[in-house]
Amino acid sequence: MSIETELREEIARAERRESVFYSVLPYALLAISTVLTLLQIGQGERVALPAILGLTLVTTVWLSVFSRAQGDQRNGTLIAVSYTGLMITAAALVVLSPWYGVFAFVGYIHAFLLLTGPWRYVGVAATSIIMAVSYVGGWDNIAEGRWGVWVTISAVTGVLAGTSFYFAASTDVTGRKQKQVLALLHDANAKLEGALEENAGLHAQLLVQAREAGILDERQRIAGDLHDTLAQSLAGILTQLQAAEQTMGDAPAARRHLTNALALARESLTDARRTIHAVEPDALAHALLPEAIGEVTRRWAESHLVDAVFTVTGDARPLHTDVEATLLRTAQEALTNVAKHAKAGRVGLTLSYMEDLVTLDVRDDGVGFAPDLARTAISEDGGFGLTAMRQRVRRLAGQVVIESEPGAGTALSATVPATPVGGTQ
Repeated sequence: MSIETELREEIARAERRESVFYSVLPYALLAISTVLTLLQIGQGERVALPAILGLTLVTTVWLSVFSRAQGDQRNGTLIAVSYTGLMITAAALVVLSPWYGVFAFVGYIHAFLLLTGPWRYVGVAATSIIMAVSYVGGWDNIAEGRWGVWVTISAVTGVLAGTSFYFAASTDVTGRKQKQVLALLHDANAKLEGALEENAGLHAQLLVQAREAGILDERQRIAGDLHDTLAQSLAGILTQLQAAEQTMGDAPAARRHLTNALALARESLTDARRTIHAVEPDALAHALLPEAIGEVTRRWAESHLVDAVFTVTGDARPLHTDVEATLLRTAQEALTNVAKHAKAGRVGLTLSYMEDLVTLDVRDDGVGFAPDLARTAISEDGGFGLTAMRQRVRRLAGQVVIESEPGAGTALSATVPATPVGGTQ
C-alpha cells in the first residue's frame, strides 16, 4: 500500500470519527444540561420542571430533524430553518435554566460546520447572546437590571468567537484545498500507474518485435553471406569444372580451369569460416576497399576471360566496416551475375567517393534484361542475389538502381552513406 493511499484512508477514518462525534455531541450536551438542572431542582431551586422536560423533548426531536438537514447541505433554506429552530429552543431552555448554556454551545459548532459567509458570524453572535444569559446567572438576573453585563459579555464572547471562527475558517479552507490537491494527486497517480502498465505492455511488445526483427535481420544477413560466399564460389567452381571437362583434350587449358576451381574452393572455405564468425571479408582484412574490389575484378577477369576495368574517383578513404563489406559483396554479386547471364565482352566498375555518399557502378555490354520482369520471375539458379544485394544496401540506408534492356547491356548503381571508420550505422 502506498503512502498516499494510507494517508487518504487515515483522512477518511478521521472524517468518520469527526462525523460521529459531532452527531452525538448535541445529545450529550443536552443530557448534561438536563442532569445539572435536575440537580439544581433537587437542591430546592424553583424551576418550571414540566416546561423544562417538555422543551427538552421538543429539542431532542428538533435535533433529529436537524441531523437530517445536515445530510443535505445543498439545501440552504432547510439548514437555515433548522439552525434557527435549534437556537430558539436553546434560548428558551437557557431562560428556564442557566445550565442549558452548556447545551447552547452547539450553536458555535453547527454555525461553523453548516453556515457559510456572513451567516456563520450571525450564528456566532446569536450563540454568544444566548450563552451570555447563563454567564450572568440566568434571565432573572438580567431582568433585575444586569442588562449592561449581559450586553458586554455577549459582545466580548461574540468578538472572541468570531475571531476564532475567522482563523478556523482559514485553516478549514487550507485543509479543504489540501484534500483537493490530494484527490488530484491520487487521480494523477492512478493515471500514471495506468500509463506505466500500458507502457510496460508496449515495451514488452516492442521487445518481442525487436527480437523478431533481429532474428529476421540476422537470417537475411546469414542468407546473404552464404549466397555471396558459398553459392557464388560453388557456382564458380562448377563453371570451372565444366570448362575443364570441355577442354580435356587441351591439357594446359584443363589444368588452368582445375587450378581456378581449386582456388575458388579454398576461398569458399575461408569465407564460410569468416561468415560463421561474422567478421569482415578476407579481402578487406588485408587491403582497402579500392584494392579489394580491384583484386576481385582482376581475378574475375582472368577466370572468365572477360575484359574488366576498375576505376576509382574522388577522395578514397577508409569507411565503416559494414559499408566496405556491403560494397565489396555488391561488386562480387554484380560480377557473378555478369558471368551467369550477361554474355558480356567488357565490364566496367567505378567506385566514386563523394562527401556524404559512396557509389559503386557496374556496367556491362551484355545481352541485358527487362528489370520489371526479372523481379516477378525468379529462376531456380538465380534471383536471390539481387534481393540480398538490395537488403544489404537498404540496411545501410542506401539504394540500388538497375537500368537494363534486352540487347543494350546492364548498369547497376549501389549508393550508401559514406560513414567513416568509428561512425554509427
